[in-house]
Amino acid sequence: MLDIKFIVENQELVEKGLAKKGFKGISVAELIALHLEINKLKTSSQAVAEEKNRLSNTIKTASAEERPSIIEKSRELGEELKKEQESLVVLQEKFDNIMMRMPNLPSDDAPVGKDDSENVVRRKVGTPRTFDFKPLDHIELMELNNWSEMERIAKVSGSRTYAIKNELSRLELAIHMFVLDKLRENGFNVITVPSISKEKPLFGMGYLPFAKDEIYYLPADELYLSGTAELVLNSLHADEILTENDLPVLYAGFSPCFRREAGAAGKDTRGLVRVHQFMKTEQFVICKNDIEESEKWHQKLLSLSEEVLKDLELPYQVLEVCTGDMGAPKYRQYDLEAWVPSQGVYRETHSCSNITDWQARRTNLRYRENADGKVKFAHTLNNTGIATPRALVPFIENHQQADGSVKIPEKLRPYMMGVASIGGKK
Repeated sequence: MLDIKFIVENQELVEKGLAKKGFKGISVAELIALHLEINKLKTSSQAVAEEKNRLSNTIKTASAEERPSIIEKSRELGEELKKEQESLVVLQEKFDNIMMRMPNLPSDDAPVGKDDSENVVRRKVGTPRTFDFKPLDHIELMELNNWSEMERIAKVSGSRTYAIKNELSRLELAIHMFVLDKLRENGFNVITVPSISKEKPLFGMGYLPFAKDEIYYLPADELYLSGTAELVLNSLHADEILTENDLPVLYAGFSPCFRREAGAAGKDTRGLVRVHQFMKTEQFVICKNDIEESEKWHQKLLSLSEEVLKDLELPYQVLEVCTGDMGAPKYRQYDLEAWVPSQGVYRETHSCSNITDWQARRTNLRYRENADGKVKFAHTLNNTGIATPRALVPFIENHQQADGSVKIPEKLRPYMMGVASIGGKK
């Protein structure tokens, strides 16, 4: 959520930001008009209420002749106040509806573009592997090594679900433990969080009202299934006032995650790339309301994910996401994509975003400055630590060997009981 004072004072700038992000149907002029009308009505209502109270206080000392007219006037003011308060509720609902749909403004440094075709490759790291044998795709590797039950699990749980087993299931957990340890060593608090949430945190994060079709809802309990630990972590300190000394707050959140993939009809229906339930380790940062500070953390989060891909020995590229593809909450965003040999393309493994104070305003997350005691909204940032099973796709394809085994990078071996490879023809 943006600051309404900023919107009023920078109407043209806000309208340009909406255009860059491709948000249509949001009238900044209407929002400002509603804000001014609400303020006017609040002032009027307060004056009416004060006058009504003043008259009420004079009734006891008024003469018998004066009392009926005072009571009648007080009654009229009460009716007027009731009407103004009812109007205020209607106007406030209209205002809140627009404000909750108002996206964050993009950074001036973010590339301007309409969709993902205009994202900008900032760098490529590592060289895609050239095989001296016919490589298999990840599904063929799983079948060869008895690592999955894809057909059977579809009968039980439906499409876009997965069940992996034996050495591959251990590899999945090992990668998460490896990433969690890396984040812990960099000062992050490791935390496991629920995969269910009340409705309010979804508005706080920005899932609602923007991505309603992607969320699983449990109507009997009025709860939602979470698509990322960011959802819970973003509201963990809602309505709190932290001290400046508390910042930055660093979380490495782990949780099962759920997404409907409603807009993915016909896309990646085979294998592990796009599934309804997955496991994710998430980096989440709460820092001071200072753009230099939050951009410093943005680069730090990005570098940590690059370290992960380097340690996993995967070729990857860094994309800077353009304004039309970054979504409502984002001020600036990078995606990391690892090379998938069977497809001959890079596929997303990490998404790294600076949200500035947009989420904190929605959750009322603040801190008190040391210097003058002023209370400010914090900045929040998030980035994937690792998400599986998607990350397993480039991992096993890039590290496969001629006999169908998969090499384990040296830094991951302590988490795999020291083995140098898994699978392969026996």
